[in-house]
Amino acid sequence: VQLVASGGGLVQTGGSLRLSCGASENIDNMETMRWYRQAPGNQRQRELVAAINSGVDTYYPISTKGRFTASRDNAKNTIYLQMNKLKPEDTAVYFCAAFPHTGAPSWGQGTQVTVSS
Repeated sequence: VQLVASGGGLVQTGGSLRLSCGASENIDNMETMRWYRQAPGNQRQRELVAAINSGVDTYYPISTKGRFTASRDNAKNTIYLQMNKLKPEDTAVYFCAAFPHTGAPSWGQGTQVTVSS
């Protein structure tokens, strides 16, 4: 599946952004859809920031819980990440990923989020 992420940009501390990730295939077929980020200078590790499964159950790590909200629109094969109360440490390239029930995940190209202090 091909994924295209968009919605990144520059925002001040405390601001909000909404990321979108469009899929080329039916996301209902995926076990989970996830959002990751890769911080500047950390090219070796991507941090999971949100996950949403086909039943719209969600998961957030402590770093984003209460500030980030993942959602999905199955009719549009699109997932979203609403990010509120952004902090400078949220600055990263954000990636969406589609995890099928079997096989390797697919990744989007990433969208830059920069939070100024």
